[in-house]
Amino acid sequence: MEFLPILAEFLVSDMDKSLRFYVDIIGFKVEYGRDNPRFAFLSFNGSQIMLQELKPGEKEVEKLEYPFGRGINFQIDTPSVQKIMDNLKKNNYPLKRGVKDSWYRAGKVEYGCREILVMDPDGYLLRFSEGLKKRQCDT
Repeated sequence: MEFLPILAEFLVSDMDKSLRFYVDIIGFKVEYGRDNPRFAFLSFNGSQIMLQELKPGEKEVEKLEYPFGRGINFQIDTPSVQKIMDNLKKNNYPLKRGVKDSWYRAGKVEYGCREILVMDPDGYLLRFSEGLKKRQCDT
C-alpha cells in the first residue's frame, strides 16, 4: 500500500461505533489496526484516514467537546453519492446536508461535482463528492 503524502487522523470516542459508521455503512476498508491504543487505518476509493480511540482521561487533557471536527470538513471522492445515501438511509443515519451540485470554474471550463455532507459519530464533517462532466464556458 502506498501512503498519501497527507493523512488525517481522527480522535474518536468509541472505535466500535466509528468502525460501524466508516466500514459497515460508508464502505471504507480496514487496511490495518492495533489494540493499544485502539487504532485503525482505513481506505476508500484512494482516500485514506486514520482513527484512534481516546483513552479514558484523554478527553479532559485534549479538551475535546462534541462535535470534534468544528471548522473543517473533509472532501472524499466517491464514484456514487447515491450509493452512500442509500446505505445511510438503510441504516437510519442522517445526512447533514442533502445532495448539492456545484460547479467550479477554471478558465473557460467548469468542473462539476455532486456532493453530500455527513457528520460521523464524533462530529467530523465528511463531504462525499462525485465528479460530474466538465463543461465549456463562453465567457
